[in-house]
Amino acid sequence: MPEHASEHDLLQRHRAVLPKWLSLYYADPIEIVSGQGRRVVDSQGREYLDFFAGILTNAIGYDIPEISDAVRAQVDSGVLHTSTLYLIRKQVELAEKIAELSGIPDAKVFFTNSGTEANEAALLLATQYRSSNQVLALRNSYHGRTFAAMGITGNRGWSASSLSPVKVSYVHGGHRLRGPFAAYSDADYIAACVEDLREVIEVTTSGDVACMIAEPIQGVGGFTVPPDGLFGAMKEVLDEYGILLVSDEVQTGWGRTGEHFWGIQAHGVVPDAMTFAKGLGNGLAIGGIVARGDLMDCLTANSISTFGGNPISTAGAKAALDYLLDKDLQANAAKLGSMLINGLRDVSGEHPVVADVRGKGLMIGIELVGPDGRSPSPAAASRLLEETKSRGLLVGKGGLRNNVVRLAPPLTLTEDEAEEGLAILTESIATVDKENKA
Repeated sequence: MPEHASEHDLLQRHRAVLPKWLSLYYADPIEIVSGQGRRVVDSQGREYLDFFAGILTNAIGYDIPEISDAVRAQVDSGVLHTSTLYLIRKQVELAEKIAELSGIPDAKVFFTNSGTEANEAALLLATQYRSSNQVLALRNSYHGRTFAAMGITGNRGWSASSLSPVKVSYVHGGHRLRGPFAAYSDADYIAACVEDLREVIEVTTSGDVACMIAEPIQGVGGFTVPPDGLFGAMKEVLDEYGILLVSDEVQTGWGRTGEHFWGIQAHGVVPDAMTFAKGLGNGLAIGGIVARGDLMDCLTANSISTFGGNPISTAGAKAALDYLLDKDLQANAAKLGSMLINGLRDVSGEHPVVADVRGKGLMIGIELVGPDGRSPSPAAASRLLEETKSRGLLVGKGGLRNNVVRLAPPLTLTEDEAEEGLAILTESIATVDKENKA
C-alpha cells in the first residue's frame, strides 16, 4: 500500500477541521505529493500533466534547480525571516528589477504575501492619495478574499459580504460573450464602455474617485478578454477627473499573455500602479504593488510588513524571474498559446457544447453551454474537469456562472506537452458534447 494510503481518509479529516466553503476540485479530490517539470503525481501514484499550475502560480513548473537552489541557499544561511525593519538584499534586488520592468516612472515596490493583500495595499494608497473612498471596478471582476478586495469584486459567487470600507461603482468592459454590448464590434464595444464609464462617474459618484482597478484579462471571471485598447481609451476619461488607474496583474503578469510582459500593455497605457503575485514566486507566497513614487510614498502613518518581502520568498522569486527572462518564456507562451487556442477553436467548431474559446498566450478559457447553444452549463464544465482528470490532465474552472474551463500551464510547457494536452482536451470535449446532446 502506498505511503499516502487514503485520499478518502484525508478528505474526511479535511472536512472535519477546515471550512465547508473551502472548495475542492473533483468528485474524488486528489492530494498532489510530487512534481517535476509540468507533471505532478498524486498520493496514489497517478501522474498528471498540469494545465492549471496551482491557479497560475507554479509559472515555471516543478522541481526547477535554479529556483530550488536559491531557496536552499537562503535556508542554509539560517535566516528564514528578519522583517522589513532590516535591510533584505534579495528584496532590494527584486524590487529594482520589477521597478525597471514596470515601465512606471520613478517606480517603487512594496511586497506582500498574496495578490489579495497587494490589492488591499493598492486601495489604501489610492484612497489616501486622492482623499476619497470611491472606487471604480469592472463587472465580473475578482480581486481577492479579504474585506476591501471582496468589496471591489464584481462577481456574486465570490462576494461573501456586501459590506465594504470603500464605495464601489461598477462599469462595463470585462465580458464580451454576454451582456448588452455582446454583439458590438471592437470599436463600438470600446466606445460603449467608455460612454458607460463617463456616465457612471457622473451619475453614481461625486467625481473625486480614488481609482479604477481592472484585470486586463479577468481571471476568476473566466479568462474574459476585452478588445485591445479598451483601458487606454478609459484612461483618457479617468485623466479628466484625476482618477488613478490600477492594473491587477496577479494573473496576467510575467509574460503569461505572450504578446506582452504585463497584460495592461495591450491597451497602450502605463497605469499609475500594478499589483502582482502568483507566478512571481513559482509557488512561494509573495505578492506586491509597483507604483509611481509619489503614490507609493503618500502614506504618513507608520507601516511595515512582517512577512512581505521576506528573505526566502524574495530569493526564490528573484531566481524565478531571472529564469523566466533568461529563457524568454514570454515568447514560449505566445507560441504555444496560439497553438492551443487555434486547436481548441477547431475542436469547438465540431462540438457545440463549447460556445467560446478565448485568451492570450497560456491563459485560455473554454466556455461551455447547454444543448440550446447559449445557456451557461456549470455541469458541462464539471464533467470536462472529470474527463480530463481521468485522462491525466489537470485544468481549472471559473466564470461568473462557473461554466468556464481555464487553462494556464507553466510557461515552460513544451510543444509535445501542448499537443498531448490538446489531444486529451479534444477527447474530453467530444465525450462531454455527446452527453450534452443526450
